[in-house]
Amino acid sequence: MPRLTLLALLLACSRPEPAAEAPPTTAAPTGSAAPPRIPAPAMSYLGADWLTRSERITEEQPEAMLDALRITPGMRVADIGAGVGYHALRISPRVGATGKVYATDLQPEMLDLLRTAVGAAGVTNIEPVLSLDRSTGLPDATIDLALMVDVYHELAEPAAFMRDLRRALAPTGRVALVEFRGEDPNVPIKEEHKMTVAQVDAELASHGFTRCERHEFLPWQHLLIYCRD
Repeated sequence: MPRLTLLALLLACSRPEPAAEAPPTTAAPTGSAAPPRIPAPAMSYLGADWLTRSERITEEQPEAMLDALRITPGMRVADIGAGVGYHALRISPRVGATGKVYATDLQPEMLDLLRTAVGAAGVTNIEPVLSLDRSTGLPDATIDLALMVDVYHELAEPAAFMRDLRRALAPTGRVALVEFRGEDPNVPIKEEHKMTVAQVDAELASHGFTRCERHEFLPWQHLLIYCRD
C-alpha cells in the first residue's frame, strides 16, 4: 500500500468507534485539575506501513529513546502495543540471549506481521502476546520494564489494563510512556492522540504509579517513566 503521512494515517486509519455507543471517558482523579479524557481509537493493522516509515527515525529517535531507558542484558521487557515489532526488534539485542521481549498487541493481524518480521530477523527472544482491552496477557510478577509508545492514550479501559499491568510487573518494575506533547500546538498530531504531562501524571497516580523520571529530548514526544507506589 502507498506510504501514508503521519497526519493522513491518524485521520484515515484509526479503528472506528461503535456507532451505537458513545466512546468511554477517563475521568480525572478526585482533586485533579485535569479534564476528562476520551481514549483515542487505536490504529488499524491496515496502517502498519506507517509504523516502519523512514521518517520515524528523525521524528521519534527510537534508539535515543531506548538508550534513556537503561535496558540491560537479562531484562524482561514488555513492548505493549508493539504493532509490527518496530521497537521490540530494537530492544531484542539490548536484553540479549538471557533476556526476553514480550511484544503485545490487541490485533491478531498485527501479531502476524510481527511474527513475519521476527522470523526474517532471525530473532529468538521475542514472544508475541495477544492482549485485551482489560488485560495484558503477560505473566505474573515478571516484567522489569513495560514500554508504551503512543499507546496509553488509546487504551479503551486504562484503569483495568493498568491494574493488570501492575500484576505483571516485577517488584522493581517500571512503566515508560511515550506520548505526543499535548502542551505543544505545533506538534502535527490530532489532539486526541496527544497528552500533557499533567494528564499522564494524574491518570497514572490513580492507577498506583508515581513518575520517577521525565525526559524531553525527543522532537515531539514526552518520555515519562513511572514506578509503583
